[in-house]
Amino acid sequence: MTETTTEETQPTFRSDVTVELVKHSAADTDVLWAARVSTAGGQSLEEITKDPERSEGLINFLMRDRHGSPFEHNSMTFFVSAPIFVFREFMRHRVGWSYNEESGRYRELRPVFYVPGRDRRLVQEVRPGKYVFVEGTEEQHRTATRAMEQTYRDSYAAYQEMLAAGVAREVARSVLPVGLFSSMYATCNARSLMHFLTLRTQHETAAVPSFPQREIEMVGELMEAEWARIMPLTHAAFNRNGRVAP
Repeated sequence: MTETTTEETQPTFRSDVTVELVKHSAADTDVLWAARVSTAGGQSLEEITKDPERSEGLINFLMRDRHGSPFEHNSMTFFVSAPIFVFREFMRHRVGWSYNEESGRYRELRPVFYVPGRDRRLVQEVRPGKYVFVEGTEEQHRTATRAMEQTYRDSYAAYQEMLAAGVAREVARSVLPVGLFSSMYATCNARSLMHFLTLRTQHETAAVPSFPQREIEMVGELMEAEWARIMPLTHAAFNRNGRVAP
């Protein structure tokens, strides 16, 4: 087993998530050549060199009338760092997504844990399906922070104790909580990303209400910002048509 320093085994606590677009083959023109093949055949490839803004109306038409397949001919790969409980929700999205996550079987997991920030609403009111979250009191935030940090320290100490005794990583990891940070590559196309955003973000232009857990919404917001930068016309059409995946 690889030795670790005291500093590396001291738990640290975060309230953020990170998303990096590590590579992509995605542009608004990808939607256009994919759509125009139905009428132009091989000549549709000429769209690659044309200004996509001249065909903004076509992109909007495809989004509005839910002709979804032209939005699949592109690819984006994100590197995401977030708590394990976020990934367990994230990986329910299977169609059009590929995942590879760091493994607690093959590497010693680092002690980085999630603690909600002060702006995270803590209190759930009303019944499931119609619930809302409201601000917690200072005491509730102190209680949550204290309980989480102590639990994290205890669980990671137990994990380290087992590793030091020669217990396999895949067994020792069982004591670690879902608030532990993990990392993964997630690859998707624009259509599968739009479906994710429809369900995992709230937005004033959304035609269908969604009630995502805040932490996965944080990931969704960062992914959306990257997507909007590389496919601005497609992103605008998504918002214009109620943020419903075609």
